[in-house]
Amino acid sequence: MKGLTLRILVLLLAINLPYISLATEGANNINSIADRHIEEVYHTICANGQSLPAFCVFEKAYRGYLNLQSAGKLNAEKNILTICDLSLSANENRMWIIDLAQKKVLLHTLVAHGQGSGEEYAVKFSNKMNSHQTSLGFYVTGNTYTGDHGRSLYLHGVDKGYNHMAYERAIVVHGAEYVSKDFICDNERLGRSWGCPAVPKHLSDVVINHIKDSTCLFIYYPQQRYLKSSVWLNKRINHIPTDMAKQFEIKPQRKVVYEFSPKLQAMLKQVPVLKLPLL
Repeated sequence: MKGLTLRILVLLLAINLPYISLATEGANNINSIADRHIEEVYHTICANGQSLPAFCVFEKAYRGYLNLQSAGKLNAEKNILTICDLSLSANENRMWIIDLAQKKVLLHTLVAHGQGSGEEYAVKFSNKMNSHQTSLGFYVTGNTYTGDHGRSLYLHGVDKGYNHMAYERAIVVHGAEYVSKDFICDNERLGRSWGCPAVPKHLSDVVINHIKDSTCLFIYYPQQRYLKSSVWLNKRINHIPTDMAKQFEIKPQRKVVYEFSPKLQAMLKQVPVLKLPLL
């Protein structure tokens, strides 16, 4: 009767085998590609003689845009990104509407913050009813309607805890007479809303037509609590537009081979052979 020869392989459980984590390496490559892509897009945008938002602001806005796009929350037929940089004075043009498909700024204009958020500079933000404060974060634009301020645009906040009450609070895009250079001259600062990103009255239709129908709007302020916890800012980007993907394709630098380490092979040679009778 022949014996069954077994090698004791239990040691395998206690020894760390050398391996390459494809998931980790892939994630690092994707992050590297995404970072390069964001920088490339920024530097190819035509500002039409005007300034662009600061790169650190655009980078965050575009990162969220890509994640919202990947999640299917944006209109695939419109590649519009709207940025409101509330770290700037209300007396400056601090709203940018950017056509990412055409790589150009469509509009750079004034935008108001809520009266509860501050005077010339916004410093406080809230998601609460009747706070009259601006809410930070990413929004997806909705449908238009006619209200007290004329033609207006619904906004749906998608940063839970920061702006998800926007629709209930009636935070919308609308035109206002107090958003103008004349108002600044008379009052030394721009007028303020009840939390809405109000725009110049004479440009409201232009703004609304550009950004309506499920496009991305980002209201920025360097509040560390928000920057560290926003899902859309901190989620790993898992895709970039297909027309840019080939440009940033990274070829594998090494072949992945799985094998026992020399240390393990030496230890296996020292394991005694165990002979068991066949049953």
